[in-house]
Amino acid sequence: GIEHVLLPEQGIVAPGMLTIGADSHTCTYGALGGFSTGVGSTDLGVAMATGKAWFKVPDAINVHLTGSKPDDITGKDVMLTLIGMIGVDGALYQSLEFTGEGVAALDMTDRFTIANMAIEAGAKNGIFPVDEQTMAYEKGRVPDGYDIVTADEDAHYSRTVEINLSELKPVVAFPHLPENTKVIGTFGDIKIDQVVIGSCTNGRLEDLKIAADIFKGHKVHPDVRCIVIPGSQHVYMEAMKAGYIETFITAGCAVSTPTCGPCLGGYMGIMTAGEKCVSTTNRNFRGRMGHVDSEVYLAGPQVAAASAILGKIAAPKEVR
Repeated sequence: GIEHVLLPEQGIVAPGMLTIGADSHTCTYGALGGFSTGVGSTDLGVAMATGKAWFKVPDAINVHLTGSKPDDITGKDVMLTLIGMIGVDGALYQSLEFTGEGVAALDMTDRFTIANMAIEAGAKNGIFPVDEQTMAYEKGRVPDGYDIVTADEDAHYSRTVEINLSELKPVVAFPHLPENTKVIGTFGDIKIDQVVIGSCTNGRLEDLKIAADIFKGHKVHPDVRCIVIPGSQHVYMEAMKAGYIETFITAGCAVSTPTCGPCLGGYMGIMTAGEKCVSTTNRNFRGRMGHVDSEVYLAGPQVAAASAILGKIAAPKEVR
């Protein structure tokens, strides 16, 4: 499995913990209400040897969420919208702290997705408050309990960014930066060659359910290859029990064992020159998924599934 899915799933990370890892998307665990960030291999080696790590305390940006997200919106749309607003260096070495009544409208999968991509805004970390949803997720996972850490009432923020979830629309990030976001419907038809659904950003069971619900009764477009990658063996097993895997296979998708795979251009789904891919992964840098002349468009699982069916970048409502 992919560690950023496995560690929360197995209760290895928890609220109140300070967690580091030699992978930039270690910031995923901030969804649970702890400080979590990526470091270099040398820093990690020192931490393993001494149990200590050095940090400069980052300034904090208050990302204030209001409203409730529409049915066709996922955490990926929330984070891509934010990155589009502030840029890939908009939170450089700062903490993205998510607050407001809108937090309650986000399930844990949404929060993991959002925290996972904090690094894509240049942030040191992303962090959510611990609420009833967090505690329900952690029930039975963390045998030794955990500490709940909250912001001080007089906490200082370098700035506040307001996002009304109710106003969001499905978005995609165009090549070759996550900040290059556009609302679907504001651009013409873009035909695609590949769709990837999975990764540490969108490879959880709820992500697969969103995609499977759209695939029911439909087929992958004949000009598109669609690759589905569960985030862990547990996710894979639960997806099989729920019938999602059968839905994907019936639709014409290729279902992989849990892996990072094409996200980092490692293997499977590596693109050639001129090919275009809609992917639920977290980065669309030039050459990230293959040839330097290929293109990756980042999106949520609902957009990825709709695009696979229609053979072009599409919103779920376009699937009939």
